[in-house]
Amino acid sequence: MTMTVAPDPRTTDAPALWRLMLWCSPAFPVGAFSHSHGLEWAIEAGEITDATTLAAWVDDLLAHGAGWSDALLLAHAHRAAAAGDVDALAGVAAYGAAFSASAERQTEQLAQGAAFARAIDAAWPAVAAALPRTDRLPYAVAVGAAAGAGGIALGAALVGYLQAFAGMLVSAAVRIVPLGQSDGLRVLAGAEARVHAMAASASAAPLDAIGGAAFRADIASMAHETQYTRLFRT
Repeated sequence: MTMTVAPDPRTTDAPALWRLMLWCSPAFPVGAFSHSHGLEWAIEAGEITDATTLAAWVDDLLAHGAGWSDALLLAHAHRAAAAGDVDALAGVAAYGAAFSASAERQTEQLAQGAAFARAIDAAWPAVAAALPRTDRLPYAVAVGAAAGAGGIALGAALVGYLQAFAGMLVSAAVRIVPLGQSDGLRVLAGAEARVHAMAASASAAPLDAIGGAAFRADIASMAHETQYTRLFRT
């Protein structure tokens, strides 16, 4: 008797996995190192002081903040690009560009989206051809479209993107709390279950499920605009 094992939708083939790992790497030139997503103000305000408070902040952002919203945008951009639906992809990009709680949040997502598109165009022009032709391209939409056009499975793309998002937050905190590298790694390890659960949920959710309730993080991003001493753009 031959057993047939269904493919895991979170996995992808080796060449596509290579692209995903590279595109979500801290070394990929999107300027993630220059953003803190409002974390810099939260640390100065005394809301994040150690690994425990950082882990709670990251978990809330993933579940109730930009992590969830970005995951939905990525999923719908992925499907549109994979289907070659230019109009649907443009609609997702426009919707995502308008979905920002503050000016700095919009700067963060559009600056990284533009940088990602430029990098993809330089090395993967065939994939870049599938990206929306707009100067207001959110980062999550850019990654989702590239992954859909590049043959990367949706579940894997979601996990890669969310890991990169959490990594950006932890990297900022390690530098300015400050925390040790081991503390940062423990926070990221603790986010694993949340990220996989979110990837499964976002891959099946409609776009109108977008939204969140991370009000304190939104306030932090607004307050960061006028913070006197800043190391990060956002």
